[in-house]
Amino acid sequence: MSATSKTAPSEQPARRAPIWKSAGLHLTHKLENGTLAVSPDFLRAYYTRPEIHPIEESCAAEHQLFEKLMETPTAPISDAEIDAISDADTADNYRMLLAYRDHLLAAGSLESGYLGLFQDGAPRVPPVFYEQLVHVILSSLMTGEADPFVLRASEVFFRDQKVTTENGQLTLADAEVVEMYSQSRGMGGLGSLLAEAGTPMRDVTLDIMSEENAKGYLLRADHFNFALDFRFTQPGQDAFARIIERWVKHFFELPVRVQAMQSIADSRWSWHIGLDAVANQLLNALYNGESIDEGANARFVALFRMEILDQTRVVDTMRGKPVYLGLAMTPDHLVRCKPQNLLTNLPLIAFKN
Repeated sequence: MSATSKTAPSEQPARRAPIWKSAGLHLTHKLENGTLAVSPDFLRAYYTRPEIHPIEESCAAEHQLFEKLMETPTAPISDAEIDAISDADTADNYRMLLAYRDHLLAAGSLESGYLGLFQDGAPRVPPVFYEQLVHVILSSLMTGEADPFVLRASEVFFRDQKVTTENGQLTLADAEVVEMYSQSRGMGGLGSLLAEAGTPMRDVTLDIMSEENAKGYLLRADHFNFALDFRFTQPGQDAFARIIERWVKHFFELPVRVQAMQSIADSRWSWHIGLDAVANQLLNALYNGESIDEGANARFVALFRMEILDQTRVVDTMRGKPVYLGLAMTPDHLVRCKPQNLLTNLPLIAFKN
């Protein structure tokens, strides 16, 4: 509890623990409209990133600027203060980060700041910054969620997934975790040493989430080491559909209904959104009547049909028509979801944020 709070501990509203500690939800708080504040602590977390945090050899100007920002995260910074930093790369990192900070502060919330990153004139930031914003926003949206399949499916929005399709499977596993396990076979530093020495080791596979083991998700949430069965009719696709609904509702106060499907057979097909670059390319080709080979078609991981329930918000040409959504993998079996596509490409008269 804040030292400045005037509310007795017994009167404090119960606050559920965040699903993922790594999301940084504890660094911010909800505003009256339910969005997340650009808080001082949230900004401080960026100043302590390795690209920014000074090291012992850093110049005095860099140390001084860092201390100033840690003391007052929103402090105005002049060009001269940045130009005084002796290391040119570090100075550029500060310029980028402070432009991002000013963008968030001007937006007034993390959600508005996230949306604004996809508009003309937005600052250029590393992809990890987008993912971090999605992570913390979803952490807020998922607070109190009891369905482990929904929680696991939401990871697709902010973490790359490795797809396995052998033996009729269609399984998503965290790409970073898969890479780590492939190097160490799940045995940490010892596994890496054994691998370097050429020592044979047993294969390590990730647990596929099931009704029996799903209750263990919360204990392992920040490890991202549950695989998800993403076949049609399985809980994974349905859970992902619920995430899409919640995401759109949160940003636009727009109710939508999303349903998984196996193929698009609609003579009135008028609008689609690729949830990643590959799906967007494939859906564009199909919409334009182009044929795609079997290998390209096999890259689809899932298809969805979205119905916008408030038709007064929809452009005239799309009234009464669904929006089709696609998720696909790259040739090296990676899914790189872009949840911003759901927010920037809907057929709405005007976005309501």
